[in-house]
Amino acid sequence: MSAPVRTLVARCEHWPVVALGHPLTEPVAVVAASRVVAASVAARSHGVVPGLRLRTAAARCVDLVVRERDPALEARAFEPVVATLDDVTPALEVSRPGTCSFAARGPSRYFGGDEVLAGMVLERVTQALEGRTGVRIGIADGPFTAAVAAELADPVRIIEPACSAAFLAPLPVRMLGLPELTDVLVRLGIDTLGAFAGLPAADVLARFGTEGRRAHCLAAGNDERPLTLRAPTPDWSVSTEFDPPADRLDQLAFCARALAEQLQRRLEKAGMSCVRIAVEVETAEGESLVRLWRHEGGLSAGDMVDRVRWFLDDRPAGSGGPLPGSGGRATGSGGPAVSGNFRPSSGITRLRLTADELAPARGRQLGFWGGEAGADERAVRVAAHLCGRLGAEVVRVPDRRGGRHPDEQFTLVPAAAVDLRDRRLTADDRPWPGGLPAPSPARLLVVPWPAEVHDAAGDAVRVTGRGSVSAPPARLTVGGRSSAVVAWGGPWSTEERWWDPGCRRRRARLQLLTGDGLACLAVLERGRWQVTAVWD
Repeated sequence: MSAPVRTLVARCEHWPVVALGHPLTEPVAVVAASRVVAASVAARSHGVVPGLRLRTAAARCVDLVVRERDPALEARAFEPVVATLDDVTPALEVSRPGTCSFAARGPSRYFGGDEVLAGMVLERVTQALEGRTGVRIGIADGPFTAAVAAELADPVRIIEPACSAAFLAPLPVRMLGLPELTDVLVRLGIDTLGAFAGLPAADVLARFGTEGRRAHCLAAGNDERPLTLRAPTPDWSVSTEFDPPADRLDQLAFCARALAEQLQRRLEKAGMSCVRIAVEVETAEGESLVRLWRHEGGLSAGDMVDRVRWFLDDRPAGSGGPLPGSGGRATGSGGPAVSGNFRPSSGITRLRLTADELAPARGRQLGFWGGEAGADERAVRVAAHLCGRLGAEVVRVPDRRGGRHPDEQFTLVPAAAVDLRDRRLTADDRPWPGGLPAPSPARLLVVPWPAEVHDAAGDAVRVTGRGSVSAPPARLTVGGRSSAVVAWGGPWSTEERWWDPGCRRRRARLQLLTGDGLACLAVLERGRWQVTAVWD
């Protein structure tokens, strides 16, 4: 049996709570499947511990704040913490958000021993956490023993080589993290790891199978599992320096194009596209400013150059001239400088482009004649330019959201949040009980038309609580004009937000076709009929 790998484990306490942005002094419980998976210090003081059912936790702490677990958010929030250790070792393993480990033998020899290495990791991680929570460090032979040492550390615990079995022996079997196996062992009278490790290996394998044999090895301090290494995050940035400082927009744009094309080639080689670009500039006076630009459809090299222009100056491309506030003098056709988005007080000494957020490159479907329509491409570029000028939240486009009513099918969303190059509106396949059948109305009325719907006897048509009409509709009156109903469909009844008296709505809808060719949607609400949409 090979010797376990000397391992360091860093564990951030209460990480699911910290990742959600709550202070540990606030009573917070993070739940998954109606059970508590993490609790803040304040919540634990009331007896709220992981494993409790949500109802029990709420009974123990009446002020408890309950949040659903978000593993993706936990991972994203933990990445900056892990990144602080990249220069300690390039081979990092993140076992779960909040806990990372790496083989300690090489770094320990390089930095001067386990104590020095543990202190260095503790200091860096503590600085990255900025006081949001504590960190515990454990060093031992094997990932399992090191993780147990980290859980019991205050804040650092180092287990000497070849001492793992002695360290684990008095600890309870629950440290294995296998509830089903632990329950059986406790019922058998085996309540410590040492007692479990003392059982014959063949008997453990016969009784508990391969999982039990694996746990038996861990209890004895024999952990042969290799670390799953985490590759360092690629640096998706390109930069250039200017000496002497650049004070002309056309000079910066020329260099920005070279940088953008270089970055684009790297992304294409990796099969990725940039959906958010960070443009960073530094001036001779020490100023530094970063601006982020997003485009869900992916930013081409030309798009990146446009963002640099919009960032530094709001004049049309090709106007040349000095940057606003740079002190340079315009020549040629540049004209006087006008107000821009960023007014540097001196020349630019450094320009950096960083692909801040990536997505897999999907490519784009070409048009019938081998390319996209020119009007479509111009529309995309105009929308992007308006987003840069007016802000990402100002320019809006329709997006399908779904709903029971025609006026809920689409909503306006920021143009920067959708792929304008993909002109197909995403279909909504979710079922909507009470929704209208296809086809949808061609025109929604901004101001509904007051209407009356009568049966053959001249009485107003009503809809019962069971969703049936009092009598078939025979005539529709809109704006004083009465027409015979030659065909109708429905009713489709809905009762929405019945639990909220202030927002509760009951509506019944009929599709009506009159003799004069009007196809409309009539809605009954609070005893009044209105025409809200028509089919052309």
